[in-house]
Amino acid sequence: MREWFTIESLFKFHSNACLIIVSESMDSPRGVQILRPLTRSNFRVMPIKPDYRFVFKNTMAAAWFDQLKKGNVSPGEVSLGQNLSNLLRLALLYKYGGIYMDTDFIVLRGLDKLRNSIGAQTVDLKTGNWSRLNNALMVFDKKHPLLNKFIEEFALTFNGNKWGHNGPYLVSRVVERVSVSKGFEGNFTILPPTAFYPVDWARIGSLFQRPKDDHHLRWVNSKLKQIERETYAVHLWNRQSRKIVVEVGSIISHLTQRSCIFCNSSIATL
Repeated sequence: MREWFTIESLFKFHSNACLIIVSESMDSPRGVQILRPLTRSNFRVMPIKPDYRFVFKNTMAAAWFDQLKKGNVSPGEVSLGQNLSNLLRLALLYKYGGIYMDTDFIVLRGLDKLRNSIGAQTVDLKTGNWSRLNNALMVFDKKHPLLNKFIEEFALTFNGNKWGHNGPYLVSRVVERVSVSKGFEGNFTILPPTAFYPVDWARIGSLFQRPKDDHHLRWVNSKLKQIERETYAVHLWNRQSRKIVVEVGSIISHLTQRSCIFCNSSIATL
């Protein structure tokens, strides 16, 4: 269960963190049992079922959700659960502030020094400017105006038939819009891809492979040094990597060794 290692690596570098896992399946006797090694070690972690109406209250998400429940919004072909997750993370950050993170990351250092930050997934090779952002890891203060803009965009432009339209593409188009707006005063930072997405989804398998020859070994060592130097957390793109075996000597095997708490059992879950 790679999600376990995300939690473990988070606590490795944030031992005093308060982690809320928003999940219907984890807010159960089985979930409590899974988390028991952490709670017994005095880490503060709590699973809780999402209460959409409560979290969306007093935002534009509330009216959108009400129309969805009435059948006036087509959920589309993309998983409704995925799109509700896109909206829920925005509303939770807006209401409470803090760090939102998907459960397919390996945390490599403290995130507590980041503030009002979102990561670029890709950059334009000609200009060096970001070309797409991603909403898999975000750090924002409570009631940050950019989060409100994200929520408004979701409610006004929801499309359940286009993958990413209400997630990575949403945050990308809103940030692009407000960046040239004279009336927007929200301060925020766009981090480079190396911060959270040092390898694109199409190449994530390269992090799981052991060196095959001297040339590959040099690449592995170089990439590992870059990640250790520049990366806060590595997104594993679980949709693409969940069935890939972690090979001994791979970049992922090195990173998990430095980010584990219950190391022997942790590596087995990957």
